[in-house]
Amino acid sequence: MPTVSALVAHTLSAHIDHVFGVMGNGNALFLDALDRTSTSYTAMRHEAGGVVAADAHFRASGRIAAATATYGAGFTNTLTALAEAVQARIPLVLVVGDEPTTGSRPWGVDQIAMASGVGARTFTVGRTDVAATTVLAIEHALANRTAAVLAIPYDVAGLEVGEPDARADVPAPALRIPSPMTPKGEFATQVLVDTVAALATARRPLLLAGRGAWLADAGEALGALAAATGALTLTTALGRGVFPDERYDLGVAGGFGADEAMRLVHEADVAVVFGASLNQFTMRFGELFAPGTRVVQVDVAAAATHPNVSSFLRADAGVVARALVDELHVIGASPSGWRESVDVAAARAYEAGDRVAPDGRLDPRAVAARIGELLPEDRVVVSDGGHFIGWANMYWPVASPDRMIMVGTAFQSIGLGFPSVPGAALARPDSTIVLTTGDGGGLMALADLESAVRVARGRGLAVVWNDAAYGAEVNLYGLKGLAEAPMLIPETDFAGLAAAVGAEGVVVRELADLDRLADWAARPADERPFLLLDCRISGGVIAPYQQEIIRVNS
Repeated sequence: MPTVSALVAHTLSAHIDHVFGVMGNGNALFLDALDRTSTSYTAMRHEAGGVVAADAHFRASGRIAAATATYGAGFTNTLTALAEAVQARIPLVLVVGDEPTTGSRPWGVDQIAMASGVGARTFTVGRTDVAATTVLAIEHALANRTAAVLAIPYDVAGLEVGEPDARADVPAPALRIPSPMTPKGEFATQVLVDTVAALATARRPLLLAGRGAWLADAGEALGALAAATGALTLTTALGRGVFPDERYDLGVAGGFGADEAMRLVHEADVAVVFGASLNQFTMRFGELFAPGTRVVQVDVAAAATHPNVSSFLRADAGVVARALVDELHVIGASPSGWRESVDVAAARAYEAGDRVAPDGRLDPRAVAARIGELLPEDRVVVSDGGHFIGWANMYWPVASPDRMIMVGTAFQSIGLGFPSVPGAALARPDSTIVLTTGDGGGLMALADLESAVRVARGRGLAVVWNDAAYGAEVNLYGLKGLAEAPMLIPETDFAGLAAAVGAEGVVVRELADLDRLADWAARPADERPFLLLDCRISGGVIAPYQQEIIRVNS
């Protein structure tokens, strides 16, 4: 009979093709057993990095991944990344050791309570329910789009299982995942009917889609709906590229959007929102839509997620988008013609910026624009959190939502950038992985700089926006007169740090230094090193989304 750890590994490997983590005595037996399965394992250097890599792997591929850590300090190190996965609704399984069944040891902590505190449910295996419990954890993660913890008590890990027919040659139980949610009941049916009527008569219809629409495979249907209604389109930061026809797409909603594009959004008379949470940033703190705009939200959430929503329909975005297209065809609705009447390309234009800011350092807008011109077309952008997040979202186009990965923004965290790279690189083995991070978050995540370089190699590029400060704090609190000393960082040589772990580092002090990126991009990936661009930018150029936050908090 296999051990408990071996059966966990066997069952997990039937449904998950990659595990990221750090080894310790609480998960050593599990990792030993995993080595004899078809599932690959990638070592990270910090336990949070294992969860982040699994998170990024799902965002880039749509395939659930797992993380693993030991108990105690190994587990507590995962909590920030675990909270991010829960709040961003990312399905993953964290396999951890746990206290023995005989009770806590002197250095033990209540891991179940801690996981629950950040919103993650714990599934603890015993000798007689290993396979079933492992499958339940995976099903829970997938069905609820969340993180689940799979705990193996220390004194159970090496015991033989007590399940009948539990052998390595017995197939693992199949998963049961709920079907896409359809509109149910008279109320939902009436909302659908009313939405069709509103779109059919709208003069200035708008469709807004988020990552939920991409996960629902609604892109093609949303494109058909936009064509049928003549609607302009708009996305959240995590939904970029979901609409197939970019000619009529206004870009990103909120502070990442261009001013003229947001003015057009304000003119919409009917707006239908698909798979977007409508957080304060997307909604421009309540000012995205005009007071008279009829806003319909379609989401699998239990209720509308913003007070400006007029009607709410709880259902899968793809199901509803296809139903709306069908009904519009049935009634013979004609497109509004609005989208052909405006210059979308001009509305989406951003300021190019100056080569050099007044303080003598580089203008980040000019740096972002130039990098956007030089990046390989087949790319996945992964982003840490911080003031700089606006630059990639404004100046670097992406082909689809699974190619713009922002790990940390849901929980408002920084320091999760470098460990995102291995997850995305293994999910997208043919694409260039482009990290955008700040100096504050970059230093916090430094443990997994080596992991990023080792895994991505010549397909990896890191852009560090180095302004020698925690930029968001300077902008929000320094401008209010608070002491700036705690907000400043001694200028760090990230190029040198990159070289220390086998990458090529380039200090960028003028735009001409970015020519190295052009040379790098022109070479085959297997003939070039991981490249890190240490961009010495001005902290005096404030991103538009941050200006919006400053205005609201003034």
